[in-house]
Amino acid sequence: MKKIRMGMIGGGIGAFIGDAHRRASRICNDFELVCGVFDANYERSKEFATMEGIDLSRCYESVDAMIEAELKLPDGERMQSVSIVTPNALHFPFATKLLRNGFHLVCEKPMTMTVAEAVELEELVAKTGLTFALTHTYTGYPMVRQMRDLVASGVLGTIQRIDAQYYQGWINSIIHGTESRITGVWRLDPKHAGASSCMGDIGVHAFNLIEYTTGLEIKEILSDLSSVKDDVSLDLDGTVLLRFGKNLKGVIRASQVCGGEENAITLAIYGSKASLKWAQENPNYLYMLSDTEPTRVFKPAHGYNEKLAEASHTMPSGHPEGIYEALANIYTGTAKSIRGQKFDPGEFPTVHDGVRGMKFIHSVVESNKKGNVWVSI
Repeated sequence: MKKIRMGMIGGGIGAFIGDAHRRASRICNDFELVCGVFDANYERSKEFATMEGIDLSRCYESVDAMIEAELKLPDGERMQSVSIVTPNALHFPFATKLLRNGFHLVCEKPMTMTVAEAVELEELVAKTGLTFALTHTYTGYPMVRQMRDLVASGVLGTIQRIDAQYYQGWINSIIHGTESRITGVWRLDPKHAGASSCMGDIGVHAFNLIEYTTGLEIKEILSDLSSVKDDVSLDLDGTVLLRFGKNLKGVIRASQVCGGEENAITLAIYGSKASLKWAQENPNYLYMLSDTEPTRVFKPAHGYNEKLAEASHTMPSGHPEGIYEALANIYTGTAKSIRGQKFDPGEFPTVHDGVRGMKFIHSVVESNKKGNVWVSI
């Protein structure tokens, strides 16, 4: 089967996320990067294209130029999908242009800057019938997918508590440095990042993991956010209380200022019969806890796993897999959708997940601004 011809916007020299997307697309072996606008600086973009072995005639100065030139190519040569790996403010304008011109999309999160943009994008995807994948990468881990299916099977009994945490410490060196260093980071600039830094960048991942694994929707939230320093305008730390219904509550804790923490994502779902716990820094282990039985450990590449989890490992048992493989699983599901093949709804997050994420981010900001009150999502 021929590979899907892929373009990319952003992700040039030194861009971690762009590199992750390219590696993932190669691991799944369904995509071929053929063109792009890799940097706002055209000379750097061409330098990157040369490094990647991409024909310089298909390294474009702007997204408009890329769309115009690619549409002039024969169907069998032009790009079919585009991966958007730019700062947040550019996701919506580029996504809408590409969808209106008939291209499938893989987009980084958060999907847009506002809820209104997210809803408009969801309507456009429905109108065009094109594939839109949002890269909440952690949903690609086999044991997260196993968690989802175990919850759906009812083995936990009644879910009574849900806790999610996402702690990082990388921003300490920036906010405690010079003023010029603070103002030079796009994630701290509302014009580029949007309404939130911490919750918009990492808290929304915790939110997505909760709804993905449980199949439940969070109904209300109460947030308490902190910018940590007076000269920082966006949140860098926060706690969000969750209400799913009358008797089910939970919490999301997220921070970018926890010194020494790297990418500490943990998710725990506590039920009346059993509970599940997973941590991203040790992703091959899913723990099931019980009051009456010894703790059980699930690992990838074993026949006892559910169908989607078992289909999501790329290595034999005992060979560690990580973030690239998880993202590759999302690309695999996206490829199936683009080709019109049958796929499991859990194989990649959709535009609807992007709408939910934006509603979460803006509800969190609203709750905090109103004095830490309950707000409906």
